[in-house]
Amino acid sequence: MSFLAPYVLNLICSEGLQNWQRGLGEWRRKKSGKPHTVTVFLRINDPYSYILLQVLERLSQRYNIEFDFRTILQLQEDMYPAPALWEKNAFADSAYLANKYSLDFPRSGPVSTVERNQSASAQLLHAELQGDYLQRALAIFTAYWADNIELLDTLIDPRIARNTECYRHHLLANESLLKSKGHYLTAMLHYGEKPGGEWYWGLSRLEFLEQRLAAINAIKNHDIAAISQAPPVRNDVFSGTNTSDKPIIIYWSARSPYSYLGLVRARELSEHYGLDLIVKPVLPMVMRRMQVPQTKGMYIFKDTKREAKKYGIDFGFSADPLGAGVERCYALFDYAVSLGRGNRYLETFARSVWAEGIDAASDSGMKKIVTAAGLDWSIAKPLLQNDHWREWAQENLLDMYDKGLWGVPSFRYGQLCTFGQDRLDRLEHAIIEERTGHTI
Repeated sequence: MSFLAPYVLNLICSEGLQNWQRGLGEWRRKKSGKPHTVTVFLRINDPYSYILLQVLERLSQRYNIEFDFRTILQLQEDMYPAPALWEKNAFADSAYLANKYSLDFPRSGPVSTVERNQSASAQLLHAELQGDYLQRALAIFTAYWADNIELLDTLIDPRIARNTECYRHHLLANESLLKSKGHYLTAMLHYGEKPGGEWYWGLSRLEFLEQRLAAINAIKNHDIAAISQAPPVRNDVFSGTNTSDKPIIIYWSARSPYSYLGLVRARELSEHYGLDLIVKPVLPMVMRRMQVPQTKGMYIFKDTKREAKKYGIDFGFSADPLGAGVERCYALFDYAVSLGRGNRYLETFARSVWAEGIDAASDSGMKKIVTAAGLDWSIAKPLLQNDHWREWAQENLLDMYDKGLWGVPSFRYGQLCTFGQDRLDRLEHAIIEERTGHTI
């Protein structure tokens, strides 16, 4: 690893650079006379797109913005390692978000066919150039997700349905724009002129867009409340005593910055409610011979920085542990567990590589990590050569797959399985509901 790497990564995600880029982008916007434009990428069969679409009218009423809508249909295959599992989780996750924000959402998913998706997308593409996309799209999405085929048919011009191939190049242009701007998901919002353009994922990152628009005085109606909600308030009434034998389980990777945040937050959650926390490490995707395109990695790194700031977690001065660093981390896990310090060791490792720039591939780096975790370096050093961990790392992976999960960090509490550190509030709700007997 290059000595300069942590400094470069820290600069890339620094507030100073971000503010400079935003300022230059805003200066360019003003100079060109452009309005505050939010580009919105939507996909008809994406549940996150459906719930995002429902709040955009309020967003435009509160802020002095215009929308540039872009319809997407085809996903970038190299960005979705397990698309079926991803879609299943997306539906359950969107149902949770819809309930949280009091939005419309079906109890079961619609029947999705190639022809229906193509014709609905073609109608949406046609509406992009008509000026009232938001209203038309909301009607089409609502009929689609209600599985109301008769209504959907009335909303799609039969001339469009018969000629969907005529919209193929339009669709390709939108999909190319999404990729060229540096993203892969739908239900995405992009705001800012170069070099200050930034991504905001649906309802889960809407608060960051709202904060940015407020900072540049783009609020036009203060009587309309901000759409994004603050993190849930921890419930102290039901904290402290373990009344359940259910632990919080986290499927975790030493190379995942989201896993770092997830472990810190899951540990705080488990301590608050008096629950055991079990960490099940797995190999990073790249070390499992899977693809993680650079575009995806950079977005995750920058997104982790703003999430870390939100939760008061140090992050950014980073030394990517991919390869030897991960292997050495896992090689000492059993030793740490034998002393009752397994979770402390993993959190120390994650903080060391993602916030302190410590090179885990070097002996000097690992010595610092081991010592900080309260372990004995003279005992730990010879153990760096063992590879027994490979057996349990792959077993943890199979356990994760068996629970309908595919990536890290993922969490389990009883029967509830969820992906991403974003959804630890779902676990908290489940804990509180179990202790009160009432649904939140």
